[in-house]
Amino acid sequence: MITPHTLPRADRVAGAVVGSAAGDALGAPFEFGPAGAFSTRFPDGVGLLCGGGGWDPGEATDDTQMAVLVGESLLERGGLDLPDVFDRFRRWAGSEPKDIGLQTEDVLTNGEPWDRAAALHFRVNGRAAGNGSLMRATTSAVYFAHAGRTATMEAARRIAALTHGDRAAWEGTAVFHELVRVALAGEDPLTAVPRTLGEVHPDHRPRWATALAPDWHPALATEFNGAVWPCLATALWALRTTDTFESALAAAVDVGGDTDTVAAVTGGLAGAVYGIGAVPDRWTTLLHVPLPGYGDRVLRTPELLGLAARLDNEAPRTTHKAEIRAE
Repeated sequence: MITPHTLPRADRVAGAVVGSAAGDALGAPFEFGPAGAFSTRFPDGVGLLCGGGGWDPGEATDDTQMAVLVGESLLERGGLDLPDVFDRFRRWAGSEPKDIGLQTEDVLTNGEPWDRAAALHFRVNGRAAGNGSLMRATTSAVYFAHAGRTATMEAARRIAALTHGDRAAWEGTAVFHELVRVALAGEDPLTAVPRTLGEVHPDHRPRWATALAPDWHPALATEFNGAVWPCLATALWALRTTDTFESALAAAVDVGGDTDTVAAVTGGLAGAVYGIGAVPDRWTTLLHVPLPGYGDRVLRTPELLGLAARLDNEAPRTTHKAEIRAE
C-alpha cells in the first residue's frame, strides 16, 4: 500500500507525463538486456539518463513520441478523433523513427484504413497483445481522468484498438487509465486494482486478476515483458515494492527485457503518485522527445510540462463531453 502524499493535482499531472517520458529515456539503453544490468551499471541506485544502444542521453523513444501525438491530437481536435490519431501515427511511422514495434509498424503501414488495420493484423497473425498501446497511454489517461472511470476506460480501449486487435491489450490499457485517474485524485492506485478489475471484460478478467495480484512478481511472468500482461504487472510490482519515484523506476528497469516501455508505464503511474518534484533534475535537464515526421520538433521538459497542464485543464469534465468521435 502506498502512503498518500498531499500534493496539488497539477504536480501529479506533470509527474505522470514527465515521469513516463523520463522512465522511457532511462530504460532505453538497457532494452533487451538481462536482469540486473541497471543495478550493475549504477550500484548506488543513482541512475542516469546515460544513453546508449543508439539513443542519446535523455532521448525518449517511440513510447513517448506516440504519447505526445495522442496528447496533441486530443487537444487540437477537442476530444478523441480516432482517424486523426491514426493519421498522426501513420505520418510518424512513415518517417523512419529510430524504433517502432513490429506489430505497430505493420498496422500503420499495411494500407488499410484506421478502423480495419489492427483487426486485419490480428486476424492474419493471431497475436496482438503487445504492450505498444500501453506504452503511449499516459497522455490520454491524464486527459480523460476528469470524465470518470467508465469514460476513461472506454477511451483507452478505443485508442488501443487503433493498433492492437487483441482485447487483452485494450483491457490492460483501460486498467492503466483508471489507475492513473485514481492516483491523480490523490488516492492509492494499488488499492483500486480490485474494483478496476471489476470493469474488465469478463473474458479477460481472470488473466488480468492473476497478473495484477498483490503477490505477483516478475519471476512469475509467463511471457516476455513486451507483452501487455507482464508489462503492466511489473509496473505495479515496482510501485508496490518501493517507496520513491526513483526506486520504482530503478526496479522496473532492472528487471531487464523491454525496459523502456516497462519504465515508461511505471513512470506514468509513479509520477502520478509522487508528483513532478520527485523526478530528479539530473533527468529532466537531459530529457528530450524528437518527433519524426514533424520537422525538427523536439519537446523538452518545459514543453512536456505545458502539454501536461493543457491535457488536464482542457479535458472533458463529464462523461457526456467525453464522447468519442470516429467520423
